[in-house]
Amino acid sequence: MKEYGSDALRNLVLIGHGGSGKTSLAEAFLFVGQAVSRLGKVDEGSSHFDFDEEEKKRKITVRSSLGFVEWKKRKINFIDTPGYADFVGDVVGAAQVADAAIVVVDAQSGVEVGTERVWHYARERSLPAFFAVNRADREHSDYLQAVESVRESLAPGAVPLTIPIDEGEKFSSVIDVLHGKAYRYAEDGSGKATEIPIPPSHADQARSAREKLMEKIAETEDSLVEKYLEGGELTEEEIVRGLRAGIVAGTLQPAFAVSAARLIGVDLLLDTIADSGPSPLDHPEIASRDGSKRKATESEKPTALAFKTLSEAHMGDLTVFRVFSGVFESGHDYGNALKGKNERLGQLYFLQGRERVDAHRIVTGDLGAAVKLRETKAGDTLCESGGSFALPEIPFPKPVIEFAVAAKNQGEEDKIANGLARLQEEDPTFHAGFDPTVRQTIIHGLGELHLDIQARRLKERFGVEVELTKPRIPYRETIRGRAEVQGRYKKQTGGRGQFGDVWLKVEPKERGGGFEFVDDIVGGVVPNKFIPAVEKGVIAAMEEGVIAGCKVVDIRVSLYDGSYHAVDSSENSFKVAGSMAFKKGFLEANPVLLEPIYIVKVTVPEEFMGDVMGDLSSRRGKILGMESQGLFQAIRAQVPLAELYKYSTHLRSLTQGRGHVEREFSHYEEVPKETADKVIAEAQAAKQEA
Repeated sequence: MKEYGSDALRNLVLIGHGGSGKTSLAEAFLFVGQAVSRLGKVDEGSSHFDFDEEEKKRKITVRSSLGFVEWKKRKINFIDTPGYADFVGDVVGAAQVADAAIVVVDAQSGVEVGTERVWHYARERSLPAFFAVNRADREHSDYLQAVESVRESLAPGAVPLTIPIDEGEKFSSVIDVLHGKAYRYAEDGSGKATEIPIPPSHADQARSAREKLMEKIAETEDSLVEKYLEGGELTEEEIVRGLRAGIVAGTLQPAFAVSAARLIGVDLLLDTIADSGPSPLDHPEIASRDGSKRKATESEKPTALAFKTLSEAHMGDLTVFRVFSGVFESGHDYGNALKGKNERLGQLYFLQGRERVDAHRIVTGDLGAAVKLRETKAGDTLCESGGSFALPEIPFPKPVIEFAVAAKNQGEEDKIANGLARLQEEDPTFHAGFDPTVRQTIIHGLGELHLDIQARRLKERFGVEVELTKPRIPYRETIRGRAEVQGRYKKQTGGRGQFGDVWLKVEPKERGGGFEFVDDIVGGVVPNKFIPAVEKGVIAAMEEGVIAGCKVVDIRVSLYDGSYHAVDSSENSFKVAGSMAFKKGFLEANPVLLEPIYIVKVTVPEEFMGDVMGDLSSRRGKILGMESQGLFQAIRAQVPLAELYKYSTHLRSLTQGRGHVEREFSHYEEVPKETADKVIAEAQAAKQEA
C-alpha cells in the first residue's frame, strides 16, 4: 500500500455507550472507503472487528480492534473500542494513542451513561472530538435533541455539520450545513450519494444551522470574529481554516447525522476528518516521564508506545503500538525504555480488523503491530537501542471486583497459573495471583462479565475449567492488652529428650507497626544459640494465627527469661516452646480480629445519591465526603472489603447502570464483635472438619 507522511495521517478512537453502533460505524468506514468488498455486520457474525468468539456469541465488543481507510489522500486510522464498563481499559489504552475521538451517540437515546464515562477519558487526554449521531433511520429518532443532549452533558461546542432529511424509517438524505448542499443516498446499500436541492421545508433550518456554525468558526480567530460581526462573508479558505482550528483546539465539535447500517452520511464524516481532523503534527513535541522532549518528526530518534497485546490461536502474539517520533523498521533492534532490554522487530503490520497488511516501516504518527515481542507489554515505550526515553504511563483503571479461582479437575493448578499469567500480560486491567494469606488464587477485574470471559478463555485457549467463587477475606489478628507467659516444652522418649523453657511478654504495637522481637535475656538463662529458634517459633505461630487462622500483626514479643538443659535442649525444643508461649500469651492479651478497609469513590448522578449513601451505610460504610463533578456527585467512603463482594454489579443495578466505583486499600480496622464472633466460629468449624 501507499506510504503516507505524518501530515496525511489521522488517528481516531471510536467511543460511546454499549450498543450505540461503534462497530457498525467502523464497518461502514471500511466499506465506504473501499477497503473491503462486503459490509460486515455484528448481528450476522460477519464483523471484521468483532471476530473473537465471545464477541460473536454475545454480539458485543470486548476488546479494541484497529482498521484504516485511504480517503482523500489521507490514511485514516481508527480504533473500535468496547462500550461496556467491564472493558473500559481498552478505551483508555486507545485514547492514549489517538489524536481525536469519534463519539457515537444513539439518535433515539442521546447521551447515555456509557457516553458520559468514555467522554471523561477523552477529556482527560484533551482529545478533539467528532460526534456521530447514529441510527437516524430508526423510529422515534431525534437528531437535534441528541445533539442538544451532547451540548448539555458533554461538549458545549457541539454543532451540527449535517442535518437529516426525513429522519426516521424513511431517512435517506442529509444536508451538508457547511457547504449548503443536500445529498440522497442510494437504497441499494452502496453508500453512494447524489446531490439534490435542499427541500424548502428544511431551508430555514439549514440557514439557521449554518449561521450557528459560522459563529463557532469565526470565534477561532480574532480577525474572523471582526469580519463576521461586521457582516462580511467568510471565504471558503477562512471557513476551512477556522473549522480545523476549532476542532483541533477542542472549542468546536462537529456533529453528523448518520446511519451506519445503511451507509448514510458516513462519507461526509470521513470528508471532515480528512480535511479538518488533527494530524500527529498538531502536537510537535512529545515529553517523557522525566520531562525531556523529542520532536514528532521522522528525523527524530524513534519512540513508540505499546498500548495493546493481541493473542490469537495459531496466529501468535502481536504487540500493537503508536509511533510518536522517528521511524520503526523490521529487522532492527530497539530498546524497551522501562525494562532496559532490547527487542528485535521482526515482521511489521498494519491491522485491518483481524487481517494483517505487511509493513516494512512505520513512520511518526502511524499505528502498527509487531510479532512476538518478548519483553514489551501494554504501557511500555520502545525507543532507540539502549535508550531510556519513556513516555507517560497509560492510566489503566484499577480492578473493582475479585473472585477466587479453583480448578474443576485436580492436578491442573499449573496450567491454570500459566493461563492466568498469559491473560494478565494481554490485559492490564486483569490481575491474577496466589494469595498465601487466604490460600486461594484470586483474579481481579473491572466487572463480573470481564472475569467470566477470562474464565471462558482459560477453557478455550488453555484447556482448563475453573470455578469462580467468593474469595476469603484476608483478616488479621492482633491484641489489645499485655500478657507475660511461660512456654515449657518437655518430652522424654527413652533416649535423648526435648527441653525448652521460655518466658515471653506480648504487647500490642500501633496499627501498621508490624512485628518486633526483643531479646531481653540476661545472664545466659537461655543460650544465645537458641534465641533465634524462639523467634522462629513465634513467627510460625503468627503466620498460622491463633483465634481464626489468620496472620497475626502489630505485636511486640520480648523474650526475658527461661531455662535450658545441657543435654536435652535443642533449637527445635526452643522453637516449640516459643510457639506455645506465644499462643498462650496471645489468648490472654485480649485478642481481636482486624479486617481490610477500602476507600471507595462512587460517582453517580445526583438523583441516586440518597439510595447509594444508604446502601453504603448498610454495608458498614463511613461516608467521608462528597464533591460535585459536572452532572455527577462523587461520594467517598470507607467500606470493609467483606461488604464489597460484587458491589460494582450491585451499584449498576441500583443506579440504572449510571454509577461507577473506584477503590483502593486503606488500612486494617477492628471487626465489630458480632461479626468477629461469626468469623472465628466459622474458622474453627472449618479447622475441625479438616
